Amino acid sequence: MEFVLGSEWEISPAGGATGDAFYAEKEGKKLFLKRNSSPFLAVLSAEGIVPKLVWTKRMENGDVITAQHWLNGRELKPKDMNDKQVAQLLYKIHHSNELLDMLKRLGKQPLTPDELLDDIKKTIDQGLKIFPVILESIRFLEEQLPNVQNKEMVVCHCDINHNNWLLSNDNKLYLIDWDGAMIADPAIDLGMLLYSYIPEDEWELWLDKYGIKLTDDLRNRMHWYVLAQFIISIAWLKAKNQQKEMKEHLEQLHFLLTKTC
Repeated sequence: MEFVLGSEWEISPAGGATGDAFYAEKEGKKLFLKRNSSPFLAVLSAEGIVPKLVWTKRMENGDVITAQHWLNGRELKPKDMNDKQVAQLLYKIHHSNELLDMLKRLGKQPLTPDELLDDIKKTIDQGLKIFPVILESIRFLEEQLPNVQNKEMVVCHCDINHNNWLLSNDNKLYLIDWDGAMIADPAIDLGMLLYSYIPEDEWELWLDKYGIKLTDDLRNRMHWYVLAQFIISIAWLKAKNQQKEMKEHLEQLHFLLTKTC
């Protein structure tokens, strides 16, 4: 990255699986750099959903480097996910026509439950089919497929883990790491957030902050997508040979499957 900024900048890796993110600092000025971010980043910045985009540079080798303000702040803690700011920002994302139009221009097609279930079936190998809970969960997804169709398709982040929410020192909230964004049922984001962080007897209160009512239809759709996402996570953990985490996810999947929706 030095040839992009100059040798006077101190550059260090920012972590992450790809190794494409860096921090840069010079004379108290700080930037977050990333290689080959999606063009979607510009719209997210303009909407105030991610830290401000400072510049974009295309390199001779075709790589695109983006620089954003490096914020002083902190990641949210699990208990913070009940905050009104989280619900309101997620509502803003799900109801942004600008974000939706940009993803469409980038060629993203809406992800339907049918397509997601087909992808899951292709992902599951023989090593996972030995677990009855996997087969039972897929059967449940198949049986419930007619009941989880939804006409409202919005921009979904699809990884609303508390670590991806940043609160700046001036109390401005951002949602980062948009590599997995897609056009889909908002129940994908809502389900994982509520199931992961909010006690069930507080779901109605949280959704009231978000701006909708908890209906049986929404509850069913959230449950369906959470099961689907757990199966995908289990397949990923198996591929990474993370046996302990995979076992924990299988136990959680069993609990979700037996839970009355």
